[in-house]
Amino acid sequence: MTENQFHLLKTKRFLPLFITFFLGAANDNFFRNAMVILILYRIADQTALDGKLLVTMAAGIFILPFFLLSALAGQLADKFEKSSLIRRIKIAEIAIMVFGAAGLVLGDAYFLLFVLFMMGTQSSFFGPVKYSILPLHLRNEELIGGNALMAAGTFVAILLGTIAGSLMILWQNGLWIVSAGVLITAAIGWLASRHIPEAPTANPGLPIHYNLITSSWRIMRLTAASRPVFLSVIGISWFWVVGATLLAQFPNLAKFTFHANNEVVTLFLATSTVGIAVGALLCNRLLRGKITAKYVALGACGVSLFLLDLWWSAPGGLYKAGAYRDVAIFLSDLAGWRAIFDIFAVSACGGLYTVPLYAILQSRTHEGERSRIVAGNNILNALFMVVSSLAATAMLAYDAKITEIFLAVAVVNLFFIALFWRLR
Repeated sequence: MTENQFHLLKTKRFLPLFITFFLGAANDNFFRNAMVILILYRIADQTALDGKLLVTMAAGIFILPFFLLSALAGQLADKFEKSSLIRRIKIAEIAIMVFGAAGLVLGDAYFLLFVLFMMGTQSSFFGPVKYSILPLHLRNEELIGGNALMAAGTFVAILLGTIAGSLMILWQNGLWIVSAGVLITAAIGWLASRHIPEAPTANPGLPIHYNLITSSWRIMRLTAASRPVFLSVIGISWFWVVGATLLAQFPNLAKFTFHANNEVVTLFLATSTVGIAVGALLCNRLLRGKITAKYVALGACGVSLFLLDLWWSAPGGLYKAGAYRDVAIFLSDLAGWRAIFDIFAVSACGGLYTVPLYAILQSRTHEGERSRIVAGNNILNALFMVVSSLAATAMLAYDAKITEIFLAVAVVNLFFIALFWRLR
């Protein structure tokens, strides 16, 4: 029988890495959700800015650096020792959070979007290292469990960061509390990174190509060389489209569909986070450490099914008068509970199919190429998400309902299920 994945949390080869990335994900979402709530519920209401469009644009701004810089990040991660590279990236996070704290205090929406772009830049250098270092510290039979813990931990961190950022920012002195919080979390993350074991490079002589266009093309060709790996990358990219679309639209769903306050936004985000974590951990139990895409297509089918139900059941237009509804009022009718169930189910199905795809990517790539292939994955992730963000922005500009965006994602998702059936 496969050893329970939680034993990895007792090992020096996994725990510092887990803590580092846990705190990084928590801090990203602590700041990002505080910024979104601040723009949507305060800055937009006090100015002529369109909060709905700014929140939707924010998702695209954050992931744009992944498209632009992942090729360079992948080359650096394959060329240099990975633990030292992680520590340098964490120092950059501290510097960026200084600007982020200033932006929150100033209340400048456009400066905050610039900081968000810098956060995306820092995260784009993190990605190739994060997923390429795991196979160096874990045995092959531990990869499913390790990725499940990383996925679950990441989304629990998202939950904690989301709750803290979404609620604290509107407190009295919330701007100062959040500003101090993002700086402290970044500093603790750097301290944790100092205990990550060394991960020597297998390709120290790799030449660095700084032309972003040609290097991105080379990396995409490398990524496409293996059919199972490329199909996994396609699947991962689509998972992030679904996830990013839902996360970006939750504030709009709460405010404009359910006429609810920021507490309900937090409830949506928390439900999604718990769902993904449950799906990821369930995946390791079902697969028993075996690296296979057995449940990928099933998970994708569940995503479409429950997104369609969320679209069908949403009561858009029924709640417009009076103050924004709080969690208690939101959960006082069946429509609220049904939305919560659909969000949880979509997320759990997403967690179920994304964990094996990451394990396939890691296990079927050469050590000296792995970071660049992860970078290729990030490029395609970013391309998919930028296009989806532009599409969502265009739909909103033409007065589409928030739930109609979910309907569009559910329909397009049906076309990707055929790909997943071919992946084993």
